[in-house]
Amino acid sequence: MRKSEFDAVYNTAKRRSNAYFTVFVRANELPLSRFGFSIKKALGGAVVRNRMRRRLREMVRCHREEIPAGWDIVIHPKRSVAKAPFAALTAEFLRLLKSP
Repeated sequence: MRKSEFDAVYNTAKRRSNAYFTVFVRANELPLSRFGFSIKKALGGAVVRNRMRRRLREMVRCHREEIPAGWDIVIHPKRSVAKAPFAALTAEFLRLLKSP
């Protein structure tokens, strides 16, 4: 997603949060869902942020068919993502996205 698409999501999206993520969800007119990840520098150094990004991409890749189509989704992880068990992250992520 481009910066203008991120801005559109932030301006018109619904926001949901839990202990691990803040997720911005906005309907699009496409037959698939698009994902963006925004990881602040305050969450850690490059190694930590890249690890978070890899974990988030893997969650999306493994559960693509369970995620509803037709949405632009921007994910902001919280500091707890870096050390949380992958199964717990996945469960909470899917719970947030079940009913956009």
